[in-house]
Amino acid sequence: MRREDIEFDSEGTTIRGWLYRPDGAGDTPAVVLAGGWCYVRELVMPYYAEAFASAGIAALVIDYRNLGSSGGEPRQHLDPWAQIRDYQNALSFLERTDGIDAGRLGAWGISYSGGHVLILAATDPRVKAIVSQIPVVDGYRNMRRIHGTLGYRRLWEAVLEDRRLRAEDPGKRLYLPHASEKPDEELSSWPFPETKRTFAQLQATEAPLYQNSSTMESVDLLLNYDVSPFVPRIYDTPSLMLVAQGDDLTLWDLEIESYNRIPTTKKKLVVLADTSHMTLYSDRSKLSIAADEASRWFATHLLGHDTPAG
Repeated sequence: MRREDIEFDSEGTTIRGWLYRPDGAGDTPAVVLAGGWCYVRELVMPYYAEAFASAGIAALVIDYRNLGSSGGEPRQHLDPWAQIRDYQNALSFLERTDGIDAGRLGAWGISYSGGHVLILAATDPRVKAIVSQIPVVDGYRNMRRIHGTLGYRRLWEAVLEDRRLRAEDPGKRLYLPHASEKPDEELSSWPFPETKRTFAQLQATEAPLYQNSSTMESVDLLLNYDVSPFVPRIYDTPSLMLVAQGDDLTLWDLEIESYNRIPTTKKKLVVLADTSHMTLYSDRSKLSIAADEASRWFATHLLGHDTPAG
């Protein structure tokens, strides 16, 4: 395989990424990959992209606007609907890229973007197959449960403080950590010490552009994020959902609830045993299982055979 640096415009902002092309001639199918909360393109996504390229499927890994190598302001601002448009514009980029079969495009997502690809499957007919891995499906219920009653009170007070600050001066805003080692003492978006430790290790070893920070408005937008109006519209798009056993970060029961509401018969649920949300970043053996499942799914629905090449 070979990897190319690419960039394209998304609503006036430059999006940068890597296009992994499989060996061989002829037009190939392609999958867009983008990440979750505060992710940059170096975070685990190259592992999946290489697996897809080995299976004969091109893979486009992008940094969303406002993150990593891409342009956009304010930095570290996560607007889920803007991120979904970045996915859509990545699909448009692939449609006009030589060597890519525009009729065989897919989308892969993990955590926050696991929800995004469910929405894409419902709203963009160019997407012919998706893999949704440990997805965020209901921001309010997710935040309400993981922060608990007292923690959610603190979070909500901070959201309101940020709204007032931005109304008084559009140039000012609050930021908060992605995760914290001391969630009882420090407010963060995702109050899990293992998240802070795992991403700090990944930042040190493979993703230096990752930052443990987002705008407070990002959380405000997350609280209104809900895939439930969209999943009943996935009536014909092949959809694989990978759920980590007992995932209490993005909440396995909500994920399976969303899966059960997908009407297409072309769907599959895989529960990864002895796996948590964060081990799908830190444990290469778990990543390998997830990548194999995703590769087989895309090989079946984009290549037309059950066993990935290579």
